[in-house]
Amino acid sequence: MTFAEIGQDWWSQLFVFDNYGELVALLHNSILAGAVLGVVGGLIGVFVIARDMPFAVHGISELSFAGASAGLLLGIGVVAGALAGSVLAALLLGVLGARARDRNSITAVIMPFGLGLGILCLTLYPGRSANKFGLLTGQIVAIDDPQIGALITISAIVVAGLLLIWRPLLFASTDADVAAARGVPTRLLSIVFMLLLGLAVAVSVQIVGALLVLSLLVTPAAAALRVSSSPLLVPLLSVCFAVTSTVGGILLALGGSIPISPYVTTISFTIYLVCQLIRAVRGRGSGRAGRTRRLLAVR
Repeated sequence: MTFAEIGQDWWSQLFVFDNYGELVALLHNSILAGAVLGVVGGLIGVFVIARDMPFAVHGISELSFAGASAGLLLGIGVVAGALAGSVLAALLLGVLGARARDRNSITAVIMPFGLGLGILCLTLYPGRSANKFGLLTGQIVAIDDPQIGALITISAIVVAGLLLIWRPLLFASTDADVAAARGVPTRLLSIVFMLLLGLAVAVSVQIVGALLVLSLLVTPAAAALRVSSSPLLVPLLSVCFAVTSTVGGILLALGGSIPISPYVTTISFTIYLVCQLIRAVRGRGSGRAGRTRRLLAVR
């Protein structure tokens, strides 16, 4: 087989747009789910970055994966299991990991336990291997009406909770000591935020899987912070980037034969690189302007 034939074969697996319009109409639930999760991921990701918690997100996702695997094995449902695992991990981190050092240690303990437990449950599960693989890499093309209803409900709870505590949480995330001195209940806010984060992780696992959930809950916000520091513009950009990644990934995945997560993560990473390039160009321009002003001042 020649290189051209190999390349054509790879391309046919990545992008096949035969009857694409019919597929888009048929899987409107999946596109709606991607848009909703993009909004959730974009909003909560701002606080994940502000509170230095990307590592905690990964730890919660591993326990969410373990819960989803147990739910699949026991027949109680993947969503219910993922929610139980995420909420348990969030409570552990929120109660025991008030300080970043303690939180990182607890996360490092939770991650291998959750991954090992999840692999054990998947090994014992007698069903199709596609169900097992989907928990790790994401699978949303077969989402039905009850699932989309549950996803939208959970997402609405997360968004409503974030909007309710947005200002004090932003204050506590920026400077916890000053916020506590001003009477802000930082400990309670931390626990509430961790619960909201647990719910967000549980529903995001359906899109990108347990292994790549950072691309939805961290990368869009990190990209937004590369091009702006505005407390209003950063959340808007983060949501825009996250929705573009999820919906764009789903639309591309409809025409291929591989899981959705590579498309979502590639778009998300590309956006991050573009934002990083914009920041570098701006920095170079401001540096030249500064040097010019200094030279003019000397003259």
